[in-house]
Amino acid sequence: MKVIELLNQAIENKTTHFSFELLPPLRGNSIYKVFNTIDKLKEFDPKYINITAHRDEVVFTESESGLIEKKITRKRPGTVAVAAAIKNEYKITVVPHVICSGFTPEETENALLDLNFLGIYDLLLLRGDSSSRHAFISSEGEHKYAIDLINQVNEINKGGFLDGTHVEPFATPFSFGTAGYPEKHEEAPNIDSDIYWLKRKVDAGAEYIVTQMFFDNQKFFDFVKKVRDVGITVPVVPGIKPISALSQLTVLPQIFKTDIPEALAAEVRKCKTNDEVKQVGIEWGIQQGKELIQHGVPSLHFYTLMASDCVRDIAKAIY
Repeated sequence: MKVIELLNQAIENKTTHFSFELLPPLRGNSIYKVFNTIDKLKEFDPKYINITAHRDEVVFTESESGLIEKKITRKRPGTVAVAAAIKNEYKITVVPHVICSGFTPEETENALLDLNFLGIYDLLLLRGDSSSRHAFISSEGEHKYAIDLINQVNEINKGGFLDGTHVEPFATPFSFGTAGYPEKHEEAPNIDSDIYWLKRKVDAGAEYIVTQMFFDNQKFFDFVKKVRDVGITVPVVPGIKPISALSQLTVLPQIFKTDIPEALAAEVRKCKTNDEVKQVGIEWGIQQGKELIQHGVPSLHFYTLMASDCVRDIAKAIY
């Protein structure tokens, strides 16, 4: 089943599915690193698994002569291969991320053709991180915004290709979701402007919304009310990440522009070790998850980066 079908099923049956997102392993590592994460979590019957996409980065290394050399590398394998491996091994719906930044429309088209050939029809369409703030490499002609990527997927669903040729539309067209930001995207001037652009993406075909991580459920509830008020009716899936390290108290707000409630921050500040932080993160995640389930969300979507054990403990308590 496609993700939108799974979410609608959950809404109809008044249940909350479990799903999660993972990163492809660093280059040179085995796919079994991914499988190990899935094996920890498969007992909770994940309905779908998201796989993040990664682009070329600039890396500076010191040569034997002592000079600093600039190299361009992609640190993680392609999302298409990882998604195919998971689908083949577990027979679970997989959702590869497709991003604008770092990929030409031609590269995106080739990836879409590969995914369709492999029988992978679910996508999460995202702009991706801006190269202006990161050591990333831009690609000439890359899409600037997620709406442009949505338009390309819509066109290929109709059988249209970049070179102007047309074929019969795919027997199974791609289905896709998009990202939402309960605390607004960092580049948006305000939350209402952010939701205006979110509605543009939904109107263009995004069938559901997955949110950026948040730690204050009230911000999620307020966000859902705002999107409903402007006429967005698609399912909204909350994204959850357990805090698992002392450093995340400052790193997560800095990178993801998400607030950490003082009640949570105060408990983390009391911790002396990361193991203590993990326990705080688990307890907060259980509290978050239970309240979200009470409010009828169709799925809890967990970000597992450096936190798969914490996600497992949270899931044990609420599923």
